[in-house]
Amino acid sequence: MPQIIPMQPVRHVPRAIAFYEKLGFTLEDRRDDWGWARLRWGDCQVMLDQSINVNPDAPRGAVLYLYPDDISVFHAQARANGLGVPELETTFYGMREFRIDDPDGNRLWIGQVEAA
Repeated sequence: MPQIIPMQPVRHVPRAIAFYEKLGFTLEDRRDDWGWARLRWGDCQVMLDQSINVNPDAPRGAVLYLYPDDISVFHAQARANGLGVPELETTFYGMREFRIDDPDGNRLWIGQVEAA
C-alpha cells in the first residue's frame, strides 16, 4: 500500500476548503455535486466529504497529526491567515506543537520534534 489519504467528515465543503487553505493546503479536485474535495500539502493529501456525515449535528471525532518542516513558520502562517491558534507548547513526549479544530470539530495536532 503506497498511500493512505484520510477523509474528514464535514458539514459544508466550501467552508472546510477555506479553512484547510488557510493552513497551507491547496485544492486539487472538487465535486460540489458530491459534496467532496481533495486537497494537498506537499506529499500529504486530505479528502473532505459531506456524504459520510451521517449525523451532521454530531461533533466530529477525527484527529490528524500534521508534521510541517518548520513549526514556528507554520504557526506564524496560520495566525497570519486569520486562524485563532494557541501558543506553541513543548510536550512531555518531546514535540513542539499546537492543536486546533477545523470548522466541523475535527482535531488537528500540528507539531515538530523539539530540537535537542
